[in-house]
Amino acid sequence: MEYSSTFKIVIFGDSGTGKTTLAHRFLTNLFKQDISITLGVEFMLKDVEVNGEIVKLQIWDFAGEERFRFLFPLYLKGANGAIFMYDITNYGSLVHVDNWFAIVEDAIAKKDVDNELPIIFVGGKVDLNHLKEVSTKKAMQIAKSMEAKGFIECSSKTGENVSKIFDLLARLIFKNKSPS
Repeated sequence: MEYSSTFKIVIFGDSGTGKTTLAHRFLTNLFKQDISITLGVEFMLKDVEVNGEIVKLQIWDFAGEERFRFLFPLYLKGANGAIFMYDITNYGSLVHVDNWFAIVEDAIAKKDVDNELPIIFVGGKVDLNHLKEVSTKKAMQIAKSMEAKGFIECSSKTGENVSKIFDLLARLIFKNKSPS
């Protein structure tokens, strides 16, 4: 399959938020429950159609553990878009949001990524809504304060809104890359 562009997408956020499960669900349309923690970064590819063109998505699933955070700027370099993920059932998964976005801002300042880098704010595990600790309203406020270009809640288990996340991000990237 011939593609017109390659978009590098980085998924980031604290450990245990569902980043790897989200990426696997998007790639395979299957829910994989027994996923071990990501060590460093996991790299995946998928072709998608955006505005009538085939685009290759390079999905970089970055480990959320503190011990790997120093590597994040290296993997962020050259990114065209990003997904910040938190767990709606764990308010603590938002504790480091400022730290994560500070790393992104630093990469923008160093010109390692475009200053128009679209970031989608994603709340995972909506299939566990009965255990919800982060209200949609509060998460949307945080997303807005971080200047995220979108906000979506999803479930990798049921597949709810998973494709919508990557579709929105690919369209935002495509829009940024198109000459105005």
